[in-house]
Amino acid sequence: MNINDEYYETSDLSLATTLSLFKRIEKFDNTNPMRVIFCFKKSPELMTMVSSYWSGEIKVDPLSYFNQMKAFKTRIYSKN
Repeated sequence: MNINDEYYETSDLSLATTLSLFKRIEKFDNTNPMRVIFCFKKSPELMTMVSSYWSGEIKVDPLSYFNQMKAFKTRIYSKN
């Protein structure tokens, strides 16, 4: 997958889980068995959320986060 101006890509599971509580994942690439890439539609709002995540300012519901992380892991490790 190529990085472009249309999508923000990350392989960081915690970041992707957090962002997905607010924004829809556009693409989910697990063709490389060693690394999953999560792609979000790039926008100023999304980039603000990324900055807030890295600065420790973004707040999420712990149960929602846990359930989303569990769903991601199921999808990552499924054989389909």
